[in-house]
Amino acid sequence: MDERTSFAAAPVAGDERALLSNASLNAINRLVRCLFAERLLDPDALMWARDGRQAWFPLWASRRVLHFTDLHLAPAGTLQNRGQVEVLDGTGGRQKIDDPSALMREVALSLAITPAADGLEHLVRDVDNSMANDILARRARENWSATLRRQVAEAGAPGFLAFLQESLPTHLAAMTLDQWGALEGHPFYPTWKAKPGLAPEDVVALAPEFGARVPLVIAALRHDWAYVEKMPHVGSYSEWFAENFPDLWHDWAEGLRARSKSPEDWIPLPVHGWHLKNFVRREFAAEIETGVLDPEGPEMITLPSMSFRTMLPETEAPRPFVKLPVAIWMTSEQRTLQGKSIHMGPRLSTLISDILSKEDDLKLELEIFTEELGAILHHPETGDEHPGRFLSVVYRNADPLTRGDGMLPVTVAALLTASPLDGRPLICELIARSGSASEAAVAAFFRAYARTVVRPALAMYLLYGIAFEAHQQNSTVLFDDLGMPRKLLIRDFGDGRSFAPLFKERGYDLKPFSRRGILPTTFDDDISLVRSFVIDACFVCHLHEIALCLTEQYSIAGNSLWRILREETEAAFEALRPRILSDAFWIEERDAFLERPWPTRSVLRMHLERYRDYRVEHHLPNPLASAQ
Repeated sequence: MDERTSFAAAPVAGDERALLSNASLNAINRLVRCLFAERLLDPDALMWARDGRQAWFPLWASRRVLHFTDLHLAPAGTLQNRGQVEVLDGTGGRQKIDDPSALMREVALSLAITPAADGLEHLVRDVDNSMANDILARRARENWSATLRRQVAEAGAPGFLAFLQESLPTHLAAMTLDQWGALEGHPFYPTWKAKPGLAPEDVVALAPEFGARVPLVIAALRHDWAYVEKMPHVGSYSEWFAENFPDLWHDWAEGLRARSKSPEDWIPLPVHGWHLKNFVRREFAAEIETGVLDPEGPEMITLPSMSFRTMLPETEAPRPFVKLPVAIWMTSEQRTLQGKSIHMGPRLSTLISDILSKEDDLKLELEIFTEELGAILHHPETGDEHPGRFLSVVYRNADPLTRGDGMLPVTVAALLTASPLDGRPLICELIARSGSASEAAVAAFFRAYARTVVRPALAMYLLYGIAFEAHQQNSTVLFDDLGMPRKLLIRDFGDGRSFAPLFKERGYDLKPFSRRGILPTTFDDDISLVRSFVIDACFVCHLHEIALCLTEQYSIAGNSLWRILREETEAAFEALRPRILSDAFWIEERDAFLERPWPTRSVLRMHLERYRDYRVEHHLPNPLASAQ
């Protein structure tokens, strides 16, 4: 066992009280941010002290007041709690709130919505579980960080990123960073590490933030019970698998023959090891018994990515990512892999690839992880794919991580994660390569970064109606040896949204996926749901968070980085204007991105309402409008 995996199996002892305190504070800060951003508590009701730091919020229903000792108002109406939260009662009594469940119970009667009957209970349970897993991860990270510091020192590398580039193939360096960046999670998820029902030892063994290695079992599914979707260049499913996983194919086929079965009648179907043991053998017992599914087969060791259930084989030569369902509740959803992802991943990959093949300038700014092939359990008579959401697979091409240009791919969330060397966000190590950490150097870096992300994202949306879910987990940025961002690399198209009239006007087609009970992703009449996808993922959850991080790390006064983001967004609109098919459309979209409030997902509200609506949104003050 190598050093990276051994630390997770036996995490070092730490100061449990400090770890609990930090986890509670982290959860409280996330809840404060979400409560006011989603206007579940009205931010306009805050009463501020003259210093602009202390604030009071009246809880009229309980005749009490919340007191924030250090609350910072950032662009986009972002409230960052940096101090203590207290509750004051009508008699002058003062009580410190150091537990997120206590905070939620204090504000429950003052919320702008009525939660589901069990909504608050479920939220508190998931936040508590998230905190427990947060403690596990940070305790383990102490040991992982110590190991990395020693390795970097022994190698004489000038930094953590440089060490990874020098010591690992690029795809494995990129995956190490992807796992390293899995610590903090989505900025607007108060239940960012919740995995209720998963034992602590399984969390350590399976989650990417522990540097986990996870076995997949290559089971066998009857060929006539599988629906297969593939990109045009892919031959048959089995041919593709044999070409990309030759050793596994050989062992899988030989195993079937040893069990008196013909490989030609089956397809190899990877199944997550935990999922097979704890769910598939029980829930698909009938299919196993009747010979539809053979759960035996060779194993493949993989590195789980930030998404937990998208795995990269741990091999010297890169092999495709394998995206799988795992019957585990994480951040309030069970991680199934629906028919929509199987059908639309390869279809959208084909459409985007076709577009890039004819867009030379865009091809210089953008690469994608194509989803070449997918399969799902499909009843041969009824066509039912619903049970298949637990027995399916999508393969994602990992070739973009094999670089011949010297650039380093970094998943965006890793940029905001503390370095094992100095505790600062890793993005600071890239900025330091320029030799200066002046405000001008940071501004130049951010301008290049914003341009790298905004231009391809807006080009695909405005010209072709294709919305990338370019948040921190799905976006990878390629950096040159001077630490400057050069190219955007996007993944995950199974839930990608698109507006058909735009790509059809340019001669392209996309077969949509439609099933009762499954939200559509291809739209014909209203582009707003496609636009909000871009704004929420790319601008709110990605670019806004990068600007917040750099502003805090380098003590940049005012909203200068948001002015830069506005300028780069304006420049992208101007560059695309000659190619936009309608002036009215260009004006409307420019106004939506630059002037009007930004729509974003109401994650906390959805949780409190027990996900009765998966498309609830709220609006944030547009930081680009106020940055003029």
